[in-house]
Amino acid sequence: MENTIRRRAAKEISVGGVKLGGANPIVVQSMTNTDTRDAAATVAQVKALAAAGCGIVRCACPDAEAAESLRTIVRESPVPIVADIHFDYRLALASIEAGVAKVRINPGNIGGDDRLAEVIRAAKARRIPVRIGVNSGSVLS
Repeated sequence: MENTIRRRAAKEISVGGVKLGGANPIVVQSMTNTDTRDAAATVAQVKALAAAGCGIVRCACPDAEAAESLRTIVRESPVPIVADIHFDYRLALASIEAGVAKVRINPGNIGGDDRLAEVIRAAKARRIPVRIGVNSGSVLS
């Protein structure tokens, strides 16, 4: 029996200038563990990750100060930045305004369908993808 890996067809998307899916090669992604409110430390870590081969870096966005810091991080980053949002749809909107290349949200804790729709509309207007990640603890049974 031949050992082959079957790939399912995947839609190509762009995160910043990085192409994902389709026939594109796999892109290494990582997440910072700095406090995103500390733009200088986060930019330094993003640059180190990029130097190590990361093509996309995700940053936590726990509050408005972090969302504002994303402006500097995005501007100084050599790779696309993804905002990781929990609990407040307004942080997703602020991150989009700050220029992130992608947003990761959990609809189970973002605040309802109307707020999720608002985030989707804002991302669509900027032509940025949204990754919807669901944790079992945030889904009502």
